[in-house]
Amino acid sequence: MKKIAILGSTGSIGTQTLEVIENQRDIEVTALAAGSNIRLLEEQIRKFKPKLACVWKAEKARELAVLVKDLPVRIVSGMEGLIEAATEESADIVVTAVVGMIGIRPTIAAMEAGKDIALANKETLVTAGHIIMPLAEERGVKILPVDSEHSAIFQCLNGENKDTIHKILLTASGGPFRGKTRAELQSVQVEDALKHPNWSMGRKITIDSSTMVNKGLEVIEAKWLFGVEMDQVEVVVQPKSVIHSMVEFEDGAVMAQLGTPDMKLPIQYALYYPERRFLPGGRLDFWTIGQIAFEKPDMVNFPGLSLAYRAGNTGGTLPAIFNAANERAVAKFLNREISYLSITDMIEGAMNGHTVKENPTVQEILDAEAEAYEYIESRW
Repeated sequence: MKKIAILGSTGSIGTQTLEVIENQRDIEVTALAAGSNIRLLEEQIRKFKPKLACVWKAEKARELAVLVKDLPVRIVSGMEGLIEAATEESADIVVTAVVGMIGIRPTIAAMEAGKDIALANKETLVTAGHIIMPLAEERGVKILPVDSEHSAIFQCLNGENKDTIHKILLTASGGPFRGKTRAELQSVQVEDALKHPNWSMGRKITIDSSTMVNKGLEVIEAKWLFGVEMDQVEVVVQPKSVIHSMVEFEDGAVMAQLGTPDMKLPIQYALYYPERRFLPGGRLDFWTIGQIAFEKPDMVNFPGLSLAYRAGNTGGTLPAIFNAANERAVAKFLNREISYLSITDMIEGAMNGHTVKENPTVQEILDAEAEAYEYIESRW
């Protein structure tokens, strides 16, 4: 029986991962980690019976310990606890579904402990890909993408020589504001930005999808995962989210992975790779779909994508600035402290004021994060 640790178990990816496990019934959950939702975490502990559970804040961990005192589970907290969950001795694979750069250190620790990674924390590769990918090779561990788009690319490359990749065609739905101008986006409210047309995701990633910043993060992630240059990753808007991504090879052949917009498919594929299993749910009906349309991404009205290309091409600490500035800006927007268009304005300002460090250490990446936070707090 495969054994698994899940970091971010109460979030969108974490809860869907547990649904996959519950359906298949041949994976043992050995560790769970969450932010602050201890009520849901308690339910998960009672159902899946992990040996270890982590809550970010110590006071919440103490509350959880009281709630589950009748169970044989050890409760830990903070970064040390998160790393302990990521390195739980019996786990074979770690699902990294926490949001943000908080995922870097536990991911590295898990890899150093010989764990395979089901990667749903894109910020880890975006900011520390130059550390993560060589470490995976050195330790002989697999990095299995959970993002729908990267899973699609991974599936298209199964059995293929990566050296024959000519181009990665990363698809995007265009989000809820596809076709809108900057003028039309000035009045966008939180509720508007949270209405994604196809996918059910967490609040932060849904906002990122609406600004196209998420697609920019995925471009940088694809660069590291598949060993290509930034200009080999082309974003294609495909509004129905039927094609999850494509790969063009040097002979001109294009392979695509299609499916319904259901995150359980890439999650299950990562957990059981290279095996495929039955997955309950809807199936594509091509007669109903009728046709699949494509568009070029709008980088003028949605500058988040062009800023991501700039960050990825420059490298060093600039992707960390791009990512961290976005994290803080989105948080401010969700708290109704800034306007929607201010999100990308904040990112650009933070990037313009940064002096890039090449080949940064983990500490230098985290220092860049702090710099981006300080920049935004001091100006907005």
